Amino acid sequence: MHHKKIRNFCIIAHIDHGKSTLADRILELTNTVSKRNMQSQFLDNLDIERERGITIKAQSVRITYKSKDGEEYIFNLIDTPGHVDFSYEVSRSLMACEGALLVVDATQGVEAQTLAHAFLAADMGLEIIPVINKIDLPASDPERVCEEIENAIGIDCSNALLTSAKTGEGVIEILEEIIKLVPNPNQPKVNDARALIIDSWFDSYLGVVLLVRVFDGEINKSDSIKLMATDKIYEIRNIGVFNPVAKSVEKLSWGEVGFITASIKQISDAKVGDTVTTIKNDSKIALQGFKDIKPMVFCGLYPIDSNFYENLKESLEKISLNDSSIRYEPETSAALGFGFRCGFLGLLHMEIVKERLEREFNLALITTSPTVVYEVIKTNKETLKIDNPKLLPDKSQIDSIKEPYVNISLYTPKKYLGGLLDLCEKRRGIQKNINFISEDRAILEYELPMSEMIYDFYNKVKSITKGYCSMDYEPSELQESNLIKLDILINGEIVDALSIITHKDNAYYRGKEIAERLKEIIPRQLFEVAIQAAIGAKIIARETVKALRKDVTAKCYGGDVTRKRKLLEKQKEGKKRMKNVGSVEIPQEAFMAVLSAKE
Repeated sequence: MHHKKIRNFCIIAHIDHGKSTLADRILELTNTVSKRNMQSQFLDNLDIERERGITIKAQSVRITYKSKDGEEYIFNLIDTPGHVDFSYEVSRSLMACEGALLVVDATQGVEAQTLAHAFLAADMGLEIIPVINKIDLPASDPERVCEEIENAIGIDCSNALLTSAKTGEGVIEILEEIIKLVPNPNQPKVNDARALIIDSWFDSYLGVVLLVRVFDGEINKSDSIKLMATDKIYEIRNIGVFNPVAKSVEKLSWGEVGFITASIKQISDAKVGDTVTTIKNDSKIALQGFKDIKPMVFCGLYPIDSNFYENLKESLEKISLNDSSIRYEPETSAALGFGFRCGFLGLLHMEIVKERLEREFNLALITTSPTVVYEVIKTNKETLKIDNPKLLPDKSQIDSIKEPYVNISLYTPKKYLGGLLDLCEKRRGIQKNINFISEDRAILEYELPMSEMIYDFYNKVKSITKGYCSMDYEPSELQESNLIKLDILINGEIVDALSIITHKDNAYYRGKEIAERLKEIIPRQLFEVAIQAAIGAKIIARETVKALRKDVTAKCYGGDVTRKRKLLEKQKEGKKRMKNVGSVEIPQEAFMAVLSAKE
């Protein structure tokens, strides 16, 4: 097929605005998937995506569409995630496209990720087509939403497409508009073969599978390929496209999206964002890859049974292949044994990765409470980067500590502004701007310490606004703060996995909250369990889990009271001895209690 008939586009939207449903309708109406095989969220093939109703991995599908004028076109549709934690996936998808459908819910209007992804697409020079979805709902107001898009994003909405992805109304018009507005792939200036790895995953039978967009030249089934970042050479075993099931082809030429398998065994060889070239038409210049995403939230992952440490290591290698934003390195904990310190893009990302490790690789894991990366300047002017509270030097050696800040945008109905302002001020936020995008909707912008944001912030926002507010954030610079390390002691022993770094003004309240939460979570023992929060050697809060009492005096009926006293004293001594040798089993919820403490 001629390259002028190819259209590469993706669908971007805020979470739950009908992006996956629209992809389903497009697949159905173009007969790419038969009615018998059709299921909702067709491109979301992870169980966890279906359960939560969200897209986590970007998926690609090739569609053949016959337009109203009888011409046949090839569409490469790349479905993208909507949550802020998966913006990296979106940036990878946008690199492979020339156009984007910006889907906005007609009942909810412009939300945080709508804006973030639209600006990302505009920066990459993509043609953006506004689509107003869910017009079949009684509460829909397309005129208001069009006005919001024009005010907030600056895209002309006079020709915005009104659709209902659920009923299929207006979907054919979208396909016709894609043909008209989305440009076909650019003619390459060189003959060298160059393709960008958009995604990769491990298959037990095929080795590493590469999902690529070919920018220059062509890649044939008989070629040998070179991965430019690692300089590794492989012989191609198979080339194909997803239609939506894998289908072999003889070659992929410029403008096309497809997959390559080449018996790649080493997971680390196939880096997402790397350039693939052929030995025959070898290119010396790599394509511009993706920016290296820095993890924002760190936590420890430990197997409950230490015999599964190697399994966890292998599983992290496999999962980080197609999610290169995960960082991990080995660490040990006195309380939990051997594990890994892992970096994630956000809390949802952390939760999803943990759940995928448990489901896909049958692991039982303990997660420690998340922290961010602090910059510590010591008295000898040495600078340390610290993502684990136990690595914080002694107070006497610290000159200053800087913590990361984030710029937060909250998109909210006007009536909830008061509660949100109060929450942000309590979390040491600095107000930047309030912008009204319509009569009853506003964008509230704050600069907030990241440690305060990961500490139950989004749950509080949802609770204040009854779920009507959406949030977007991006990293800001480091700022100096008065921070200290708060230790948690169980029966006089520091549990390093529960330690946190917090602001000095909040230390007492945080310590008290954590101790109270741990009292609820830690099961009662046959001896008394003391839970203490301490700064250095100073105890600032204490809670006690009372001992289970066995009625040793039940057999004493009548007689002198000293008999009872003697038995109770004997029991007291036994409990004291037991406390010295007994160990307290700390349940998994205790490590997350540090985050979900009540206010």
